[in-house]
Amino acid sequence: MILLLLGPPGSGKGTQAKKLSAEHGWPQLSTGDMLRSAIARGTSLGERAKTYMDQGALVPDEVVIGLIEERIKEKDCTQGFILDGFPRNVAQAEELDRMLGRQGRRLDQVVLFEISDPELIERLSGRRTCEKCSSMYHLLHSMPRQDQVCDQCHGRLLQRSDDQPDVIRRRLGVYHQQTEPLVGFYRGQKKLVSLDARVSPSAVAEALNQSLN
Repeated sequence: MILLLLGPPGSGKGTQAKKLSAEHGWPQLSTGDMLRSAIARGTSLGERAKTYMDQGALVPDEVVIGLIEERIKEKDCTQGFILDGFPRNVAQAEELDRMLGRQGRRLDQVVLFEISDPELIERLSGRRTCEKCSSMYHLLHSMPRQDQVCDQCHGRLLQRSDDQPDVIRRRLGVYHQQTEPLVGFYRGQKKLVSLDARVSPSAVAEALNQSLN
């Protein structure tokens, strides 16, 4: 199974990708993780990526595709893998199809995590993270026993900069402009399955597994 999880930031894709990976043994392929690994190992693609990242520039699509192409040739990807965070636009999706085709493979399914912008803003802006142990809390759904203090290590709870409402709105704007067109792209390929990302993580996981079956 080659699976792509698609949806706006904060919709729960990363959480569900980790669960699927643990249950089925499919590696979760995050472009950020692959870039950091390639740079740490000093590969030729890693060196190219580092040049762009050191300049604060976006890593070109061909470098990212090259990293994915290298990664999926590894033994743990034989039975499948989960794409998380790539592709981000239609051009990348088309290149991904070509790359998989060169290996005699194809993307099997795309799962869209559907949730509205106001619900996402509430979900993300209410998050608080412990500055010491990185435990997560939420002002509405999982408050700490003591205000602004971590239950685990008693560290201070902070709001991450990317959880500020204005930042979230900008991130959502980028998603709607660049990534949301993938919904139509994959619907046209008859690979898209939608699920309700507003419900609890366990309910999302159940619906996700049903869609795979």
